Amino acid sequence: MVSPANVIKLLESDFAERAAEDVKISQEDLRFLTKMKEGIRLKEDGHFEMPLPFKSDKPNLPDNKSCAIHRLRCLERKLRRNKQYYMDYKKFMEEIIAHGDAEKVPEQDINNTPAWYIPHHGVYHPQKPGKIRIVFDGSAKFQGTSINDHLLTGPELTNTLLGVLCRFRRSPVAIMCDIERMFHQFHVCAADQDYLRFLWWENGDLDTPFTIYRMKVHLFGAASSPGCANYGLKHLAAEGEGRFSKETVKFIKTNLYVDDGLASVDTESQAVQLVKEACELCSTGKLRLHKFISNSTKVLASLPKEECLVSAKNKDMALSEIHIERALGVQWFVESDQFQFRVTVKKNPLTRRGVLSTVASVFDPLGFVSPFILLGKQILQQMCRDKLSWDDTLPENLRPQWESWLLDLRNLAKVKIQRCYTPNNFKAEHYELHHFYDASTSGYGMCTYLRAVSTSGEVHCSLVMGRSRVPPSKVTTIPRLELSAAVVAVRTGDMLKKELEVEILQETYWTDSKVVLGYIANEARRFHVFVANRVECIKQSTEPAQWRYVASEENPADHASRGLTAEQLIASNWFQGPDFLWQKVMSSGEIKVGEISSSDPEVKKVQVLKTQAKEQRSLLDHIHKFSDWSRMIKAIARLKRLAKEVKERKRRSCEVSNVEERREAELTVIRMVQDAAFSHEIK
Repeated sequence: MVSPANVIKLLESDFAERAAEDVKISQEDLRFLTKMKEGIRLKEDGHFEMPLPFKSDKPNLPDNKSCAIHRLRCLERKLRRNKQYYMDYKKFMEEIIAHGDAEKVPEQDINNTPAWYIPHHGVYHPQKPGKIRIVFDGSAKFQGTSINDHLLTGPELTNTLLGVLCRFRRSPVAIMCDIERMFHQFHVCAADQDYLRFLWWENGDLDTPFTIYRMKVHLFGAASSPGCANYGLKHLAAEGEGRFSKETVKFIKTNLYVDDGLASVDTESQAVQLVKEACELCSTGKLRLHKFISNSTKVLASLPKEECLVSAKNKDMALSEIHIERALGVQWFVESDQFQFRVTVKKNPLTRRGVLSTVASVFDPLGFVSPFILLGKQILQQMCRDKLSWDDTLPENLRPQWESWLLDLRNLAKVKIQRCYTPNNFKAEHYELHHFYDASTSGYGMCTYLRAVSTSGEVHCSLVMGRSRVPPSKVTTIPRLELSAAVVAVRTGDMLKKELEVEILQETYWTDSKVVLGYIANEARRFHVFVANRVECIKQSTEPAQWRYVASEENPADHASRGLTAEQLIASNWFQGPDFLWQKVMSSGEIKVGEISSSDPEVKKVQVLKTQAKEQRSLLDHIHKFSDWSRMIKAIARLKRLAKEVKERKRRSCEVSNVEERREAELTVIRMVQDAAFSHEIK
């Protein structure tokens, strides 16, 4: 169960801008890469074969057949109850056996050890009714262990979702495709196949005894499968270097997100060539690119109908029929070449669980409608602050606000964003990135615009990405929130420069906070840890000269920090950016920032320590603490004895002082008093 403190973080975690930062490779990752490099080979049938990347030597796992039998009996009851589920399940199993992805274990191999039996279950695709996918449960434990516990996952080789989507918007001609059964196209070496055993009925007949099968391919549910499949794809692309164009190799390397391929190019002829070569390159590893869709009729006409998406077959793209495809979850209206939102509002309960489910259901990785989603997050955060449990009813004071947001959710269908950054026939000479950010007590956020300038001096601006976040539950100052928003803007800028793959002539950061501009321009003052760390992060990626001032009324990031309804969002300057970005010659936005005052609460106070020498007190000053002559004499006698023992390095004595020692102590006291009272006469 997710804790209340982490609910808001969950809404940000999938699309955090830090995901684009360079990730350090661990020793386990290096071991994975070594095993893949040494073990990958091209089989005679054209498929690539890779071993299972175990963490150490091949593990000697316990016999978990009894556990697999128990799970099979549970599955059998469900199959008998649901006829449609049984028919879909049976069809899937027959297909993987017919394709050679799985095989019946020969009698002579049944007693081979070590071996592992993997339970399985079926899952329906939420957007594709009737399409079932069998998931093999590699995490199923027996005697405290599972096959996934012994497999290396490898480094993160998947291209970033944000990067693939950003590049998909770069050029006018767009292409989308899919790799057929990608995981199953990469085979497992024969020596490791017994770790992938499973139980099923021959011919799907539930009235016959079960049969032992084993997978010959990397499967859904194994921890290592995504890493192996992505390594195989990049290996395939590397093998194609020199035989295929750089654009084709780059498409396989960088424009595939798992098994979905998205690309955009400048001309239709380039698109036709890219599709042709990409299919040829993939075929060298027995991979099939299919389900093609494009906003160009010429590209679709160059392909066999069976390679196109079912909904695109026999369709005249010039007609005004509504044609929608999901580009990595984002709704792409092909004919109008626009991104739009089609939100189906489910009847979730009016509880914190229901609110979270509804808010998180709006899939918006690029943050196009982040100001609108911020309003939903604010309601959710207030419920967390009120310490409501997951199934507590929505409080009366929040109910009108939530119902209003829920009704407005349908209006997101009116939001339309052009897929391509620039209009058709717009020949850009250079590009600029402009980042705006802002913070308020309601939240903080940023937005980035790509400003393209043509050879004739025309200007076009497009929203690239937006971010809106609720403020932390712990009360903090507006300057600190502004600084946090600035860091988000800088990290987003770093990510976009890496992923956009266009030459950025200029990059500018805009803010309406003179305080933050002062922090960034500062060279002399030292700040407290919170501010110091964020200023350092900003200065690592940018120069103070890149930071400019913009008036609050012109700052589009103001919407990201306060939130907007759907109607307000459409009418605002959120999607186009401020007017001055569209001018051929922009105002500089430079403003002179004075030196930071020493009274600023974020400036560390300089501490000057003053030391003063004090005359050392004599022993005579301490004898006034004694109220009895006898006690004083005994104490001084012991002190003199201790000094003598230390000087002569004798063992310390615990005996009571004798008469002679007390007599010497009396003389010492009389001498000290005389020295103090008659010092002038004695001198």
